Amino acid sequence: MSISEARPESEATIAALIGGPESLPEQQRRAVVTPGQLKVKVPHYGGYEHFERDDSLADDLGVAFRWTGRTRVAE
Repeated sequence: MSISEARPESEATIAALIGGPESLPEQQRRAVVTPGQLKVKVPHYGGYEHFERDDSLADDLGVAFRWTGRTRVAE
């Protein structure tokens, strides 16, 4: 799993990744993130699924990132 745009902070935690394609396996719907991290990028079927931090979900799920879109790998 690729994690992007992490700020240099300690104390990583597990975040829930919400939304995205149904074909994204459950084991890929968790990511290790730092406290100030705003985005997560997950490789999936020749592209990347992009997630952005959504603090409005924090009460129910702890740290959570909502799916924002997909990009394809250029060949």
